[in-house]
Amino acid sequence: MVEQIRDRMSVVAPFTVMVVMEACTIALTILAKTALTGGLSPFVFVVYTNAVGSSLLLPFSFLYHRRERTQQSLFTFPLLLRIFFLGLTGIAISQNLAFLGLSYSSPIVVCATGLLLPSISFLLSIILRTVKLDRRSSGCRAKWIGTLISVAGIIVVELYRGPFIRTSPVSLSHPLQLIPKLFVFYSTPDRWVLGGLLLAAANLSVSIWNTIQMGTVKHYPQVMKVASFYSLVGTIQCLVFSLFMERDMNAWKLKHTRDLLLIVATGIFGSIIRSNVHLACTRMKGPFYVPMFKPFGLLFATIFGTSFFTNSLQYGSVIGTMIVGTGYYALMWGQIREDELRKETDVEKADDVSDLKAPLLQEEEEEEDAHV
Repeated sequence: MVEQIRDRMSVVAPFTVMVVMEACTIALTILAKTALTGGLSPFVFVVYTNAVGSSLLLPFSFLYHRRERTQQSLFTFPLLLRIFFLGLTGIAISQNLAFLGLSYSSPIVVCATGLLLPSISFLLSIILRTVKLDRRSSGCRAKWIGTLISVAGIIVVELYRGPFIRTSPVSLSHPLQLIPKLFVFYSTPDRWVLGGLLLAAANLSVSIWNTIQMGTVKHYPQVMKVASFYSLVGTIQCLVFSLFMERDMNAWKLKHTRDLLLIVATGIFGSIIRSNVHLACTRMKGPFYVPMFKPFGLLFATIFGTSFFTNSLQYGSVIGTMIVGTGYYALMWGQIREDELRKETDVEKADDVSDLKAPLLQEEEEEEDAHV
């Protein structure tokens, strides 16, 4: 009975936690959209949130790895160079582009373009020739099909509006700043294409960051320390960039207490809570478990947008995101299938090696018996 309860908890607990993580991510994204629409600079927001996150992540990383010992020094030129580019691609470029794109679009567009990340990573690996493609395998075909479907879906999100699912009580023709609202979900659609392009570029930067990160962890396995240092470096890079973009010192002053609370909550959630939950679930369930929950963000964004926000929602966004989600799961299935085939191949090779060694061992035993 106890074992059955443990088995159920091992399934229910990670699932529930991951769903809650996606809901919290969307909630913070909507609150960030509200703050940006209210006048908060996206560049200032990125600097403040990463400053909070870095100040917490640096001491936490040493506590996290306090029982681990490594002879590899983090302060070598190759690793410092990797940390510099991790901060540049994972924070400075990607986050500034992402929040600027959010200010021009909506959380549902952020979710839809976020599902392009595996497709962009797949295409990038082909361009860099880091993977060998077996065009005859079902996994490879599924990845190509999923990529094409995802791209088609994001085009629908960006270019097709369709009729309204729910009409805003206030006309969208009014200036956005003059519309009274507690939460902001949608922007006026005149800059949606620009917002989508910025978000797609942010995901390309994240794909490059993933590639660099995988190589870095192989050289230095203490992932939290690596994350804390590139977070600090990325924050400094964001500060330099934002001081150039926001030369008005008034833009750096927080006008509302809710903006301060949002910055603190985003910094804590992004740097400590979400990263640790994802790491724990990955260790429990494998590398494909966490990415499978990413489309839940689309579900939450659609529910929030059609339930209690004062902005309108159109069928084009919902249809496009459903297409992107389908492509995402098709591509993920292809990755899982290729991983399974790779493991089967490794097992077969190991069996072949053991079969080759067995006769040699038998011959040695026979020779020993003969000498005896």
